[in-house]
Amino acid sequence: MKAGQMNSLNTRLWQDIGAIADSEPLMRRLAKYAAKLVKEKNDSTLMTKEEFFAKIERAEEQYEQGEYSEILPEEDLKAHLKRLGYDI
Repeated sequence: MKAGQMNSLNTRLWQDIGAIADSEPLMRRLAKYAAKLVKEKNDSTLMTKEEFFAKIERAEEQYEQGEYSEILPEEDLKAHLKRLGYDI
């Protein structure tokens, strides 16, 4: 986003906040939503659509090369990981 667009968006945001500043219920909702956005911004598990599909393609390539494992019937995840050599 260009600086001019960012300034315009910033101005509009502050104007909208000013318009609801006298309403405690709306300000509470805004604060809750802002906290959610901050948490989302710091979430390292989020990825773009392109990153997601690239990850799927890498996994498909690994599968085709035999680089995968399967959980056996009646085997739980802990037993599966131990079988693969993880110390759990």
